[in-house]
Amino acid sequence: MSLTIKVPPVGESITEVTLSSWKKKDGDTVKMDEVIAELESDKATFELTAEADGVLKTQAKEGDTLPIGAVVAIIEEGGAVEESKPAAVESSSKETVAVPAPQPETPATAASSLEVKVPTVGESITEVTLSRWIKKDGDTVAMDEAIAELESDKATFELTAEKAGVLKTIAQEGDVLPIGAVVCTIEGSGAAKPAATAAAPAAASAPVTTEKATTYASGTPSPAAAKILAEKGVDAKGVSGTGVAGRITKEDALLAEKVSENPQVNKEALKDVGSPKPAAAAPKTETVASGPRSDRREKMSSLRKTVARRLVAVKNETAMLTTFNEVDMSPIMELRTKYKDKFKEKHGVGLGFMSFFTKAVCEALKDWPAVGARIEGEEIVYSNFADISIAVSAPKGLVVPVIRNAESMSLAEIEKAVAALAVKARDGKLTLEEMSGGTFTITNGGVFGSMMSTPILNSPQSAILGMHNIIERPVAVNGQVVIRPMMYLALSYDHRIIDGRESVSFLVRVKQLLEDPSRLLLGV
Repeated sequence: MSLTIKVPPVGESITEVTLSSWKKKDGDTVKMDEVIAELESDKATFELTAEADGVLKTQAKEGDTLPIGAVVAIIEEGGAVEESKPAAVESSSKETVAVPAPQPETPATAASSLEVKVPTVGESITEVTLSRWIKKDGDTVAMDEAIAELESDKATFELTAEKAGVLKTIAQEGDVLPIGAVVCTIEGSGAAKPAATAAAPAAASAPVTTEKATTYASGTPSPAAAKILAEKGVDAKGVSGTGVAGRITKEDALLAEKVSENPQVNKEALKDVGSPKPAAAAPKTETVASGPRSDRREKMSSLRKTVARRLVAVKNETAMLTTFNEVDMSPIMELRTKYKDKFKEKHGVGLGFMSFFTKAVCEALKDWPAVGARIEGEEIVYSNFADISIAVSAPKGLVVPVIRNAESMSLAEIEKAVAALAVKARDGKLTLEEMSGGTFTITNGGVFGSMMSTPILNSPQSAILGMHNIIERPVAVNGQVVIRPMMYLALSYDHRIIDGRESVSFLVRVKQLLEDPSRLLLGV
């Protein structure tokens, strides 16, 4: 049976390494966890170890630059070094007794193993994060059954089994994997059991030892475990590993507790256990905070890291400015109250505020097309269509699905599109195509109670409209002070392409259309 040795992930920012030297040569017999090569990144040098016993078949040469996940070598398990002849053992009566040697795995069993790799999910995506295993190591899976959930900086998608069999996980939850990296293998149904059965006689005849053999892996943390120990400030030397050959696993690191940095303090603490103490004077009463005090660390998701990176880039690369206005929502609210039941009965969807705002924005973009334009290099690109992005707060972060050709849609069609995209966002089923593009963005902070905000641009777009909560306030109407449901509107825009006259006029146009909804139907 062949085992592929690949370049392991060695850091979030490291995408390639150099094979500086081979410690073992092609054709050499190697032991599990024995050092076979030395890899070098731009930050550190580390050793590559054998993951099984067998004969080494090198695939890369010294000096080669290899991406993360690239194949470095192959280990032929079962070894062609020793012939599987019966071993002659001399008995006490001088008779020669033949003891059959363990047989290597048959080619049929080896051929039944299938590697499941990270698929290509988009042109701009080079790596994904294994967010969680849906199936566990050793589980029996069916073909096309979801086995894991992968997360990129743009979307979350499921990894499915490419055949039926027994799942053998390779990557761990939280690992960042390049496209093409091996996530797991699927063995033929019950392929793992014969190996254990064959190994049983050998285990029975082997002498029983009370101590674990010390190997290269003993006390060495896995990459995930090393990161957790570093975050805790725990030295790996003080942690006992429960993995193969004593390797420190992720679970070991999670259970490890930090020991005091002062060795003398630790010795005194151990010496004082069970020792009676003389009565001491009552200490002074001090006010001490009660209750649990702890921190919880969570690794940022790829989506969250991308959102953070893009928002900071927008702030640094654009001349962003925000202008405000307010709109009297009573006409729209009266219209909704009057027709919402009939609207839902006819169209099968509720009549919300988003369709009115989307329609008003589309009409205003016809009058002020620069607000829906974008900068590409030294050119300004104007669009004769309105693809409206709707910001949605999904469980895993902010996503911005797009309503295509919103300018040609009715209020009912817009409401249906918004409802469908919102459901997909909550379930994490949005595709890259549904979140790509867009000429203008609408975000509604009012659903969370926001009174006023300055929304950040959704690059490469040049403007974004922020909706806020509706509050009854006293306003002057025809010389009289009346109470009306009012909403603040905020338009953030890129001053490099949109002037103040255009931004203010655009927002006033949106205000006029919302305060007189009949204009939306007449297009005036």
